[in-house]
Amino acid sequence: MTAPKTLLELSGADLNPPKLSDSCLVLIDIQNEYRAGPLALPDAEPAIAVAAKLLARARQSGATIFHIAHKGRAGSLFDREAERGAIVESLKPLTNEAVIEKGLPNAFAGTDLQARLAATGRTNIVLAGFMTHMCVSSTARAALDLGLRITIAADACATRDLPDGRGGALSARTIHEVALAELSDRFAIITPGEALT
Repeated sequence: MTAPKTLLELSGADLNPPKLSDSCLVLIDIQNEYRAGPLALPDAEPAIAVAAKLLARARQSGATIFHIAHKGRAGSLFDREAERGAIVESLKPLTNEAVIEKGLPNAFAGTDLQARLAATGRTNIVLAGFMTHMCVSSTARAALDLGLRITIAADACATRDLPDGRGGALSARTIHEVALAELSDRFAIITPGEALT
């Protein structure tokens, strides 16, 4: 039996990651909510460390940077007025970097992200953030529909354990890897963060 190939491979797509200088970096929901409490992700800290290095390289390269922050209700998950809803300190936006608040998993839904990306003239977007199976996945899928070329920094993303529907659980690592495998089939180039320069 031959090794499986993705639809992107079968179509002959260019799977080389873009240069950061030709890209927009979109950091999705890298907020304190995922570091503690009911939504704490087991791999949040390593992913944050990779994302911080990626952000530093993106800034140095001249990439356009967008910070996406989920906005929840006051006193609830992702309360942007509270510490829990704040973007983590090591990825704190600079004054010239856009912060876009969203209320749905897809960062394009109900926001001006598409218009802001279009204004840059760039079609390569690099995604990193939380959670792999939810907001990263839905944003990547929507981006394809908008004609963008998507790359995901795999180790700058993380997710959480989920119920399996049969009384058990699927591990965060399994959910993360399956989400990335799904996205690699048609939606995105999947690469380690350090490969993006």
